[in-house]
Amino acid sequence: MNLVREAFGLVLLLVTGWLIWLLAPVLTPFLIAAVLAYLADPLCDRLEALGLSRTWATVLVFGGLTLLALLLLLFLVPLLQKQIHVIVTRVPLWLQTAEAHLLPWLQRQFGFDVSEFDRGELARLLGQNWSTAGGLLATLVTSLTRSGVLIGNWLMNLTIVAVVTFYLLRDWDRLVAAIRDLLPRHLEPVVSRLAGESDEVLGAFLRGQLLVMLALSGVYSIGLWLAGLELFLSIGLLAGLVSFVPYLGFIVGIGAAGLAAGLQFQDVQHLIYVLAVFGVGQVLESTVFTPLLVGDRIGLHPVAVIFAVLAGGQLFGFVGVLLALPVAAVIAVLLRHLRQRYQASELYGETAGEGDDGGG
Repeated sequence: MNLVREAFGLVLLLVTGWLIWLLAPVLTPFLIAAVLAYLADPLCDRLEALGLSRTWATVLVFGGLTLLALLLLLFLVPLLQKQIHVIVTRVPLWLQTAEAHLLPWLQRQFGFDVSEFDRGELARLLGQNWSTAGGLLATLVTSLTRSGVLIGNWLMNLTIVAVVTFYLLRDWDRLVAAIRDLLPRHLEPVVSRLAGESDEVLGAFLRGQLLVMLALSGVYSIGLWLAGLELFLSIGLLAGLVSFVPYLGFIVGIGAAGLAAGLQFQDVQHLIYVLAVFGVGQVLESTVFTPLLVGDRIGLHPVAVIFAVLAGGQLFGFVGVLLALPVAAVIAVLLRHLRQRYQASELYGETAGEGDDGGG
């Protein structure tokens, strides 16, 4: 009987995995909606505790989050447009500056032979190729903007995400209870306990890490703006958003900001400003943001976090990078459970007992 049950479970797992792989393009908006509903569920639970119905709590939370997203777009889109304009207008000049100063500096410092390069020709080619690339980019953007099919698909996916998020958020507790009722009775207590621990770890980590990323994006952007960097917003947002990997935001941000500051100002003083900005951000992250907003909820060593992100990217691409840490958090809960089971098993006890008997 146990063999039949295990075989049925294995077949069910394989069929489910095959269906997920087959329907992956269709499931993407549903996955995004499920993540959004999961993150917003505690807000609805708190409003329910205050006496609101689940439907009205969902309406308030969904409406508030939608309004917040629109306000962020209204604030960020004009700033990002300015950043793109800066990139388009300044990068050719920066390339010429790098060609005029970087190669001679390499020759002086490292003995790099640049005599074979025609610097004027190189500058001309850089400017020409950049103009060509800019024209191709403008043509691509124009064609995409005029593509009714692309805009229609994008709006349809956005509508699906919004509608599915609303209904999942409204019925989240009932869906969880229905899944619990489908579990075999002998497995339900263990699965429910593990799911509760995973939910506690995963929910707290995701919400806390999201707040840390937003806080670091603000700190880096404001600091680089005070330092006078023209690309302060794009570099600050990039450094903050990739900071979920330990030290990656610091490394990417300080590299990009240092390069931009060197090309824009061509002095050491602004490089010191950049180092100060990211140094302050790193101190705030380790002493204030992470302890206050995340704590030690995920229970993973930084090396394990880096490995999880790299493994997720290798196996599943960009989606794997995004899901690496949540999956790693759940796996950490399961591994702790398996360790407790092992230490409570006869195998663990018998090993220690045999050693004591042999010593006597």
